[in-house]
Formats: sequence, structure tokens, C-alpha cells
Amino acid sequence: MTNAGIVSRGLAALVDMLVVVVTMGLLYLGLVLTTLVLNPTSFRFPAPNLIFSTAMTAAVSVLYLTACWTLSGRTAGAILLGIRVVGRGAGRLGVAVAIVRAAACVLFPIGLLWVAVDRQRRSIQDIALGSRVIYDRPSVP
Repeated sequence: MTNAGIVSRGLAALVDMLVVVVTMGLLYLGLVLTTLVLNPTSFRFPAPNLIFSTAMTAAVSVLYLTACWTLSGRTAGAILLGIRVVGRGAGRLGVAVAIVRAAACVLFPIGLLWVAVDRQRRSIQDIALGSRVIYDRPSVP
């Protein structure tokens, strides 16, 4: 199993950011529609402040990454790029490790750049938590 490089991981991260942005848009749309249904006569578009929006985006990101890595080891970006996050022994990440890794990736994304200089292509998060990102493309018969 070959560890994925910076380009594959970076492109996968961009796709995952797009998934989170779309999810946040859908959540906002749900908030707008709920507000409209509950109070149609004095409806105004909700204007969440910067701190709330940032916290919600971080929470959605961590939840998305944790769920994907725990269930299959793959996010939408990982599926497109043919990579998978694995734990020690090439198994799936446990919930606790996935949460910590997701939070570290969201709060310290610059740690991904270490992949470019590490001989084993590991990010700071991988080194700290014993995870790896490997190429795992499905084989076509």
C-alpha cells in the first residue's frame, strides 16, 4: 500500500471543502424556510454572526470527516481521488481517533503540507495519531 501524496490529498481536501460549503448552504436554506413558515408576516432573512457561522462550519466539517473516516475511511474527495484514510494495521479509524484527526485537520490544516517533506508522505496529523492516507482505487475486472 502506497501512501498518498500531497497533490491527491490536497485535491481531495478541496472537494471535501466544497461538500461542506454546499452543506452549509443547505442548512442556511433550511433555516430560512423554517423562519418563513413559523413567522411569514414579519419574515427577514436570518443574519448569523461571524463567530456562529465559523463555529457551525467547523462543527459540520468535523462531523462530516469523522463520519466518513469511521464508516468507510473515505470522504467524497477521497472517493474521487482513489484514496482512503486508515489507522494502524490498515484498518478503519476508531471513532475517538477519527474525531481527534478531524478536529486537527479542521483547526490545523497547514499540517497537511508536511506530506510534501516527509519521506513516508505523512501529515502532522498522521504522525501524531498513527493514521495513514493510502491509494486504494477499486479494481476493475
